[in-house]
Amino acid sequence: MIQLKSRAEIEIMRKASLIVAEILEEVRLQVRPGVTTGELDRIAEDLTYARGALPAFKGYEVGGRVYPRAICISVNEEVVHGIPSDSRRLEEGDIVGLDFGVNYQGYFGDSARTVPVGPVDDEATRLMSVTEAALWAGIEQARSGRRLGDLSAAIQERAEEAGFSVVREFVGHGIGRRLHEEPQVPNFGQRDRGIRLREGMVLAIEPMVNAGGPEIIIKNDGWTAVTRDGQRSAHFEHSVAITDAGPFVLSQA
Repeated sequence: MIQLKSRAEIEIMRKASLIVAEILEEVRLQVRPGVTTGELDRIAEDLTYARGALPAFKGYEVGGRVYPRAICISVNEEVVHGIPSDSRRLEEGDIVGLDFGVNYQGYFGDSARTVPVGPVDDEATRLMSVTEAALWAGIEQARSGRRLGDLSAAIQERAEEAGFSVVREFVGHGIGRRLHEEPQVPNFGQRDRGIRLREGMVLAIEPMVNAGGPEIIIKNDGWTAVTRDGQRSAHFEHSVAITDAGPFVLSQA
């Protein structure tokens, strides 16, 4: 069942989402050659508690598997759900997906971005730029009266017209008192299909775009998704409320 949020609930979610945005920016500022993904995770976790929130991902369970860290950090061909490690050092030229969420006063915020480690090549820059543009194309469709397929198709069209592909095994989602609520928000679809969007819905819209083919595999850790062909992937996400005034991007500072 889709849970519509009141204005008061959306205001709390806005506070949660701003905490996410602020911490993601602090983590981004620490991304550099030589830093470990484990160090970045500790920064995110410490800042979360300092702001009176709880990490949304740490302890999250799926099928008996429990995610062990506060933030997901996915490097290069890793699509999503990369587990931070003190042995994984970033190198110049890498691209790094930072996916983070918090629980604040019983409501969740969730956002992601992909950032470069020092100078990166032109194709990596284009992949990140197109993925972020695809996110905003989807957000533009997050309006009362539109259909979910309008949003999904906008994302897919923006990615594929640039020669990239969208991941199909992972999708966006509703968000509120739970991190993952209905509806699922695919990054592919057909216009004028799917449920009708309504005021009070809050969606975590999150395109995952691959430089090569869309196929992924899961590593032996049970969490980290990587591209099957080994090419790079980028991930951007915002939590967005559908209001009578249009999309309200809760996780945009």
